[in-house]
Amino acid sequence: MTVPVDARSVFTDGACSGNPGPGGWAWAASTTEYASGHEAVSTNQRMEIRAALEAVRANDGPLLVVSDSTYVVNCFRDRWYEGWLERGWLTSAKKAVANRDLWEPLVALVTERGNVAFHWVKGHSGNRMNEFVDQLAVAACDPRH
Repeated sequence: MTVPVDARSVFTDGACSGNPGPGGWAWAASTTEYASGHEAVSTNQRMEIRAALEAVRANDGPLLVVSDSTYVVNCFRDRWYEGWLERGWLTSAKKAVANRDLWEPLVALVTERGNVAFHWVKGHSGNRMNEFVDQLAVAACDPRH
């Protein structure tokens, strides 16, 4: 996966209070340009995917999505989605792809644009922007947010 020239970096994260439980997602290009949202009942993986989907939807042009989710990053780095598409949204174990309702639009956007790359960053390792989106996602788990 090649990072597009002049790609804008956007950090993403998802959180859940319980798993399943109230969920929150967030993306941020900076500490002043960001978005977050809530799902009443969700999972950590759903929120990680949702954060990436919302980031790609909201940011035009070449994009580098930085995530602490190996699930999200590896889907694109290792092209898992190609097998899912070939098998009609089934995993290699012939089971339905979990969270297809989020994966399908994300895969479509990323493949149609062709200028989106993904990069993994270790969570809770002191990366300022990763910590920022984590705080936003955790706060978004509270529906009063």
